Amino acid sequence: MTTKLWLNLGCGDAIMDGYLNVDSCFPKDSKNWDAFHCDLSMHWPWPDSTVDFIVARDIIEHLPNKIQTMNEAWRVLKPRGIIRIEVPTTDGPGAFQDPTHVSFWHLNSFKYYERGNIYRDRFARGYGIEAAFRVLLADITTSQDGPRLTINLEAVKDEAD
Repeated sequence: MTTKLWLNLGCGDAIMDGYLNVDSCFPKDSKNWDAFHCDLSMHWPWPDSTVDFIVARDIIEHLPNKIQTMNEAWRVLKPRGIIRIEVPTTDGPGAFQDPTHVSFWHLNSFKYYERGNIYRDRFARGYGIEAAFRVLLADITTSQDGPRLTINLEAVKDEAD
């Protein structure tokens, strides 16, 4: 039987059963906290094409390099692996109000990582974008901090995908 690897990136205290919970910060009561310590602004420690599913809730806006973040997610995902990203959008104050946000995202930001999209086709090589995804779902909801984007992306790793 093959074991599935599911990652919960930037988990904080939102530990998810069945996932490898990952964060770079530990709460003060970390003796009761079960998570893998990792700095996601660097090279991610998982080998290529080994991860089945990634939850990235309220984390990518804390990472300084959008291209590196998306390239690493794509690199570690298996072909057709999925990343579910939840992020405050630049359409509201939530993206800007947190002083620890260092990158800012909008639904259109993901066009640069979407296989077959004119933005990726035109700029990927020059920008160093290796990631290629297919958008499976994109949804905007309202929160107390403004619009939030949930987007599910499937890793495309073969021309036949």
